[in-house]
Amino acid sequence: MPIDARAAIAAEPRRAEIAWDHKDVQLYHLGLGAGSPATDPDELRYTLESRLQVLPSFATVAGAGTAAFGGMGAPGIDVDLAAVLHGGQSVRVHRPLPVTGRAAQTSKVAAVYDKGKAAVIVLRTEASDHDGALWTNDAEIFVRGEGGFGGERGPSDRLAAPGRAPDRTVERPVRDDQALLYRLSGDWNPLHADPAFAKLAGFDRPILHGLCTYGMTLKAVTDTLLDGDVSRIHAYRTRFAGVVFPGETLRIRMWADDGRVQVTVTAAERDDAPVLTDTLVEHS
Repeated sequence: MPIDARAAIAAEPRRAEIAWDHKDVQLYHLGLGAGSPATDPDELRYTLESRLQVLPSFATVAGAGTAAFGGMGAPGIDVDLAAVLHGGQSVRVHRPLPVTGRAAQTSKVAAVYDKGKAAVIVLRTEASDHDGALWTNDAEIFVRGEGGFGGERGPSDRLAAPGRAPDRTVERPVRDDQALLYRLSGDWNPLHADPAFAKLAGFDRPILHGLCTYGMTLKAVTDTLLDGDVSRIHAYRTRFAGVVFPGETLRIRMWADDGRVQVTVTAAERDDAPVLTDTLVEHS
């Protein structure tokens, strides 16, 4: 059944009430590799409840991700989930996220783009509490074989590579058990845990969640260039360009420029195979 972009965009948003507390935040941070060394004061702000701050990327898992992809069930969207890839992610926070919170979250299809042989569906979730807006979260879903319906092609948000060496390059190891820990924040896809399922999907072993790499990268930028202060972050976006396997090392290159940090992430052991591209952190 072809995508009906007009029906999908016009559909009423899905609504959900979500809640989280310090344990959810700590578990998320631990799933990103926080807490090493365990007694490092810089790491305790991610792991100790009395000092806790919240990375903005937590918005992708808050409430165990209950409404993050709810728009995929909208009228006009009838696609084969086997043809679906998570192509990109962006988060904009309207103020620092609370350690404990309750929020009303809406989920809708914000846009559908026709790429010819594929479609890109932009799923938007917005959350607010009694103090106002918290975050706007866009997931770009790439659907193979669903293009050609005559829709707009959409923007091309590619970032040109800076013409200079990175200001900072850091490496972050991915623990062998990291996907097993990260999935406890709500993404139970067996692709990230079950070797037999991973082989059916074409991989020789389970792969790391793309959103785990996304969070690890934001933490690395925060700790390296933003003095570890998550409240300075306003927005963060990326495009998923390749997979990561537990046990590998992320090589994270950063270019700082007047309130923006452009980032690329590669897999160090695989000749710098691309992992995240078109990645940008906006900050104060």
